[in-house]
Amino acid sequence: MHTLAHRWPVLIALVLAGLTFADGQPAPEFLAAVLAAMPLFYLFFGTLRGELRRPGALGIQLAALAGFAGIALAAELVSGRFTLLVLAAGWLGHALWDAVHYHKAEVVPRAWSQWCGVFDACGALALLLAASTS
Repeated sequence: MHTLAHRWPVLIALVLAGLTFADGQPAPEFLAAVLAAMPLFYLFFGTLRGELRRPGALGIQLAALAGFAGIALAAELVSGRFTLLVLAAGWLGHALWDAVHYHKAEVVPRAWSQWCGVFDACGALALLLAASTS
């Protein structure tokens, strides 16, 4: 029971992913905007928790923001199936970014990186499935 109590972020992520992707793909422009905005939460939490005062921490988070925004922009510059593939790569990359933060227990609460990582991985999978059928 103790283990299940710590998995509530996974349940929330799965429900949210189901609500977001089960009845069809949201517009690629929306998914690109979400990808570009995701790192802003890391800056918000990192500022609140004082984690960005550590040497190099702010620079790493800003580099991630630039990287994910760049991927989102690249998705907007290509079309069709390639848009979905670029977005899938970005969402999967952010799921990995979440996993790093979960493992290190830094910048964001572990519950945040856990639910966000699962949601991002589900989003990447949904995007790959959509790309395979387009």
